[in-house]
Amino acid sequence: MIDRLKNSLKKIKVVCNSGKQEIKKENDYLKVYLKSSPEKGRANVELISLLASYFNSDVKIVKGKKSRNKVISIDK
Repeated sequence: MIDRLKNSLKKIKVVCNSGKQEIKKENDYLKVYLKSSPEKGRANVELISLLASYFNSDVKIVKGKKSRNKVISIDK
């Protein structure tokens, strides 16, 4: 029997230095507003923390660690 795919991939668009933490659903991606700046990976740490609590799962950045447009993996 073939196991179901455990990981789910989501497209994310990040807005840094927004002064708020918010997640909005857009057409085919999530738009995430972060308080942190993108310097020294601070925004990525905040993004992973915020999305992990939002999805109640482990979250990893699969693509776009230095970009505003990212692909994340959600381990269920």
